[in-house]
Amino acid sequence: MTKWRTHVAKSSGLNTRRALARATAAALTAALVATGTSAAVAADAPGPTASRVPVDVKPSGAEKYNASALPGDAPVNALYGVDGNGDLWGYPPTGEGGLDDRWESGEGWNTARAMTQVDHDADGSSDGIWHVTSGGQLYYAEWGSIDHLFVGNGWKIYNQLFSPANVGGAAADDLLARDDSGVLWLYLGYGNGELTQRYRVGGGWNAYTHITGKGDLSGDGKADIVAKDTSGVLWLYKGTGDYKAPFSSRTRIGGGWNAYNNVVSVGDIDIDGVTDLVAREKDGALYLYKGTGNGSAPYESRVKIGSGGWNTYRLLF
Repeated sequence: MTKWRTHVAKSSGLNTRRALARATAAALTAALVATGTSAAVAADAPGPTASRVPVDVKPSGAEKYNASALPGDAPVNALYGVDGNGDLWGYPPTGEGGLDDRWESGEGWNTARAMTQVDHDADGSSDGIWHVTSGGQLYYAEWGSIDHLFVGNGWKIYNQLFSPANVGGAAADDLLARDDSGVLWLYLGYGNGELTQRYRVGGGWNAYTHITGKGDLSGDGKADIVAKDTSGVLWLYKGTGDYKAPFSSRTRIGGGWNAYNNVVSVGDIDIDGVTDLVAREKDGALYLYKGTGNGSAPYESRVKIGSGGWNTYRLLF
């Protein structure tokens, strides 16, 4: 039995979590009615829903989080996935290098083009998500809120989008987006879901099939990213902390990464203070690459944390 199916089989826990999610939705609706909002408006308002799943472990060194993260700090978030039905599921870290049973976290994400977690107050835990609709509109959704903040139009030009944590030097997380011509752009976060104008990072990024990151990999306190090219080589781009030139020249990590059809980072999975990487094989197995904090060899050897079934998710973030 695969790890994913084991999660599904634990129906009693899942039913409890569904009940909690529905109770939360009911409470939100009741609050709208109590403030004089009609039932019809309340029914039409929510759209896609997203609730943060409980994460029992806390970021290492969270008390030190401020405008400039220190070495040893790393965000701690659940790994989220959107399945073919548009349902959102969250897997919190166990604190021992694995992922716990999945929680039902939301629904209505059938047409989402991209989704990414964002931390506005630099406490090491995401506050909500940026998401792009099929029509190319960017929204910010605070966890648990039925109101999504409209950020802007025209985001259909981007074929990859994610928040790498704070790469611009301020406290709030920022956003990276690659356009169809291969140019990478940086949007700085204001800390409330809104963004600055975009800043050009550079061209040639269409050489990569996947780009991701969520925190410091090299131990210098600055957020880094990794990119997998079409030949299966993984590259490290160390962060500089300067939004005008946010990354230094790339460094080769290693080859063979075309075994994976997705790579994603949500922060620290094993709670050792260093951000990690999750990779999904083409057969649906999931692997964890623990971060070392050493830029010349940023990951330890892989550890399987899911035997199969992870191809059920069309988005992982």
